[in-house]
Amino acid sequence: MGMGGESSTRTAPHSGGTGRTPAGGRTGQRLSGLAVALGLVLFLGGFAWGAVVYRPYTVPTSSMTPTIGVGDRVLAQRVDGDEVRRGDVVVFHDRTWADNAPVVKRVVAVGGDTVSCCTHGKLTVNGKQIDEPYLKGGPAEITDFPVVKVPEGRLFLLGDERQGSLDSTAHLQDAARGTVSRADVTARVDAVVWPMKGMLERPSGFAELGELSTPGPLRTIVWLVVAGAVLVLGGAAYGPVATWLGRSRSRNRTEPAGAR
Repeated sequence: MGMGGESSTRTAPHSGGTGRTPAGGRTGQRLSGLAVALGLVLFLGGFAWGAVVYRPYTVPTSSMTPTIGVGDRVLAQRVDGDEVRRGDVVVFHDRTWADNAPVVKRVVAVGGDTVSCCTHGKLTVNGKQIDEPYLKGGPAEITDFPVVKVPEGRLFLLGDERQGSLDSTAHLQDAARGTVSRADVTARVDAVVWPMKGMLERPSGFAELGELSTPGPLRTIVWLVVAGAVLVLGGAAYGPVATWLGRSRSRNRTEPAGAR
């Protein structure tokens, strides 16, 4: 000890003087490693599942407004045509509609249905007036739209922008009277992801005519990806945070030795 009242400090020894353990202790390190590993599984698994189940499309026209705007990016679940139900927004290929480009429209009638428009401004399927809230109050009136009997195995499709959509009503003079084969459907639109409009509204107006489609697993996939990202970031941050907390406690344990 120096003279003149000089003082020094001493710091409590770490780990009983036997060396330092990893920041946060071995148990904490193991748990953080497990969190990172599990997070990677969830994160990558969610993306892989999404890549298998969904396909992205950009809608080039305004025929599905206001549900889907021109240039909107959508995610469509890969489905067989047999899985399509009334009210679904589907992606299909039909050379009489477009040579190679996919087309996005809403199914309003399936094989065996009779469809016409309009009764009091509403679409009529099998004699029932259909409430279509996704039209957002837009005009549903279509001129020169006679009653159409949809053949088995085929679909009748309309755009949500009823006045300007080149849909089944524009192909009524074709041999199939504007209908499209179920086999031509490749996917069912679940959500608009850019801009972020979210999941499409359920077509409840068709519920009395038969079973509706159930949403795909998009919400589950998103939760898996988010949970995985949280676990990876949390596990990776554990070491630095534990180190910082250990240093903070060490500073708090520093004691003045006093003059002797």
